[in-house]
Amino acid sequence: MAGKTAAGRRAYIIGGGIAGMATAAYLIREGGLPGAQVFVLEESPILGGSLDGGGTPENGYILRGGRMFNFSYRCTYDLLSFIPSLDRPGQSVKDDIDQFNEAHPTESHCRLVEHGRKLDVTQMGFSRKDRLDLIEIIARSEASLGRKRVDECFSPGFFQTTFWFMWATMFAFQPWHSAVEFRRYLHRFVHEFPRINTLAGVDRTPFNQYDSVVLPLQAWLQQQGVHFELGMEVRDLDFQPAGDRQRVSGIHFHRGQRDGTIALNASDLVFVTNGSMTSGTRYGSMNAPPQGEGTRRDGGSWMLWERIAKGRPEFGRPSVFDERVDESKWPSFTVTLQDPLFFRLMEDFTGNVAGEGGLVTVKDSNWLMSVVLAHQPYYRHQPPGVTVFWGYGLFPDRVGNFVQKAMSECSGAELFIELCNHLGFQKELPTLLRGANSIPCMMPFITSQFLTRGPTDRPHVVPEGWENLAFIGNFCEQPKDVVFTVEYSVRSAQAAVFSLLGLEKEPPPVYPGERDPRVLLHALQTLYTHGEHADEAPGTSPH
Repeated sequence: MAGKTAAGRRAYIIGGGIAGMATAAYLIREGGLPGAQVFVLEESPILGGSLDGGGTPENGYILRGGRMFNFSYRCTYDLLSFIPSLDRPGQSVKDDIDQFNEAHPTESHCRLVEHGRKLDVTQMGFSRKDRLDLIEIIARSEASLGRKRVDECFSPGFFQTTFWFMWATMFAFQPWHSAVEFRRYLHRFVHEFPRINTLAGVDRTPFNQYDSVVLPLQAWLQQQGVHFELGMEVRDLDFQPAGDRQRVSGIHFHRGQRDGTIALNASDLVFVTNGSMTSGTRYGSMNAPPQGEGTRRDGGSWMLWERIAKGRPEFGRPSVFDERVDESKWPSFTVTLQDPLFFRLMEDFTGNVAGEGGLVTVKDSNWLMSVVLAHQPYYRHQPPGVTVFWGYGLFPDRVGNFVQKAMSECSGAELFIELCNHLGFQKELPTLLRGANSIPCMMPFITSQFLTRGPTDRPHVVPEGWENLAFIGNFCEQPKDVVFTVEYSVRSAQAAVFSLLGLEKEPPPVYPGERDPRVLLHALQTLYTHGEHADEAPGTSPH
């Protein structure tokens, strides 16, 4: 292979989420490492990290969140192009996704709901100041924005626009999140701006991402001989000088009832998933809310980053992301239904069959609830007659409109009751409840990667001065691409492998939609032609 030799070299990957699994795949495919020399150290009993999906039809299915894909995910689709399909011999996982989306294209007819009615979302609702503020934040440099919040760059009215309600719930942005991250999203997804109201640019997987992506990737890695060390929590690393550089020399772990250390050779590599958006998750049930609130001490990812970053500023500042739970938490819920009635009601209400609509957001919900009905079956072994949908809310501490509790204090049944009342399904509610099992979960760090930060608070994929260490996942720094995406994790895996192995290649450039005149023209047309505020329709004077 090109670059440094693979002979005798071992690679240790801390974290078995999509970033860690992608790292193992590229070490084998691009680096030529035998799978037997690759070790994935994962503290949970299963792989996949935040791309989870489990449960049973009897006890209820569980999904903390679903990830949307996009044609511009060059790194992700490269990975999935060489992972064999579990369902169709001779095809790849990417082939599965392409064929599914061709058969079930997304075209939402009901993006926002208010007072139990569908809203017209063809107009973005911008004032002239909103337009100027959007153009300004797009044009500004990240350095000039610094640690500013989104709401420091816009007037209060911006956060009541149709655009904001669609954008915020599609990507889970809050007004207090980082203006830099918001700016990156505007640049990264400028090509989706004209169709944000229909979500037509969204690609989906045939099943949930665990079944559609994690399982086939795991199967391929196992065939290559990769070692999966599950139930192993990495608690610390040893470091030592290597000439004018530094290197990792040991890995300290806890597994079962014992502690242990892995001594590394000079040629060994270490890839660290620093931080976790789903660490500390608490689950409830149909009759009980999630108990307690998770902290950074739940699980090993945050604490490992805290330990190794002490005295090493090049490793970033984890406290920026793990000490502001009130700014990063929100709950989601998964509802398993034994009766098709809810899906029939939703299909009639929205005008979309399940799997061809998109996120439906209740604009007047105090919790800002959103739900999505995926194509069924959504789980690989989901039986006929059982349906599953997922939802979430952005304001867990607010009292509901119908259930007089904070969302975080609600049982699964209460969340379902609140939703059905917003949708006008009161008459059918007793029947719907009899066939439903709604499981809520609270995630304290789910949008921690969006929190206000400085340019050095996240480590570079390969920190300066380190020869065998790389950071992967959503809490390392990769200019231009955006966190809270599978793409960001896979891109970090590519960058880490290419760099540490000395390969003469880089990840593909981020999709350059912002430099395409046609893309920019369509975005500007949306901003000005479909962006009118109610008080600023064409031909009228502003008030």
